[in-house]
Amino acid sequence: MEKTPALVSYSTLNIVFTARFLMAFAGGLVLFSLGWSHPSFLWVGGAFDVALLGLALLDAARTPLRGSFTLRRRCAERFAIGSGNGVTIEVQNHRPAPLTLWVKDEPPPQMQTPKREGQFTVPPRGTATLHYELLAPARGRFEFGNIAVRLHSPWGLVWRQTSVPAVESVKVYPDFRAAQRQVIEAYRMGRQGERRQRLRGQGREFESLREFVIGDELRHVAWAASARRGKLVTRQYQIERSQSILLMLDCGRLMTARLGDLTKLDYAVNAALALAYVAVAGGDQVGLLTFTRRVDDFLPPRPGASQLGVILEHLHDVQPQMIEPSYARAFAHLGRHCRKRSLVVLLTDVVDADASADLLAHTAALIPRHLPLIVTIGDRDLRAFVKPPPTSLDEVYAQSVAEELLTQREQALNRIVELGGLALDVPTGQLSVALVNRYLEVKTRGRL
Repeated sequence: MEKTPALVSYSTLNIVFTARFLMAFAGGLVLFSLGWSHPSFLWVGGAFDVALLGLALLDAARTPLRGSFTLRRRCAERFAIGSGNGVTIEVQNHRPAPLTLWVKDEPPPQMQTPKREGQFTVPPRGTATLHYELLAPARGRFEFGNIAVRLHSPWGLVWRQTSVPAVESVKVYPDFRAAQRQVIEAYRMGRQGERRQRLRGQGREFESLREFVIGDELRHVAWAASARRGKLVTRQYQIERSQSILLMLDCGRLMTARLGDLTKLDYAVNAALALAYVAVAGGDQVGLLTFTRRVDDFLPPRPGASQLGVILEHLHDVQPQMIEPSYARAFAHLGRHCRKRSLVVLLTDVVDADASADLLAHTAALIPRHLPLIVTIGDRDLRAFVKPPPTSLDEVYAQSVAEELLTQREQALNRIVELGGLALDVPTGQLSVALVNRYLEVKTRGRL
């Protein structure tokens, strides 16, 4: 879907002299400078420049801006972060004569573009376009400015310049299509057998009966059916649908860390959207909770593809803040508003012992009712920092601190598993696929 604002009003009008005028005017000055040899050159040069200036003003008057053309900016309603986003400036000529214009757009200053202006000729009663691409550096809302236009006069002596009001905002979303492709490819490569058959596992929904084989659990043996058939048969279950998945995103201080061009929260948002996409496709209900010191946003779990669009809308402008998150308030809100047993996926980061202890305390209280999956985004820089041998005393101290932080993270995640929850600690580049695979594993084993 494209935005197509009609732009028909014009602001302050200016005149810019062309190179043709300046060269001609310079010729008159040359004649004027020869006045030292003969006074007649003064009169001729002065008269020439005055006449040329009058012609330029007449030429400008013969170049009406209002009603001559219509200018529109066309761009996608949703921009994607990290990929090219096309913008088109369309000019429609309302006059029976061709128009030569110079158009210069004012995109959001945060966005990069190699080209945002150009000169072209619009045929009589025709249209012409200027196309360029913008690279969005981050999610959020950004604003376009006005469009500067210069209209070439019929005699080529001046440009009539104006600024066309074109202020509009555009939303930048995560590159959801790339996340879809990545997850679908990983799902196709890693779970081809499961895609060809109905998803069977340790769920609670009965699917069929089959002959008992060594390794099957005795609790799944159908004794009545076995008696009728004269051999052991076992019940086969299919993975349950319409289960509840709640995505919790920590937007606090630790998520502001930048790895490459993206923050840890950016990676968390991409992974959350990938998981939501797979869960909705599998018939599950998906909800969202974002928090810092307080709960910033909450969407109760709901099924359907429309919920995916709602989640995308809520996540497009969420930003990390330099404040400590409150796990207590986040989990308390979850307990009040999410009664159904759910897979609670918390995307966060745990580094110091205090933050880990706080998280562990609230995770332990959550486990009887819900199944928590604590996902920490591995710091590739920190892991790479401790690998090479130190070459100085300062590096010894720095690596000791880094190793202590990594040890605390590992101990916290191990403690979560001991309590009965799930933990996942992966680098940013593997986060989306690893999270989706863990979700599918939970579904297959019937952990919910």
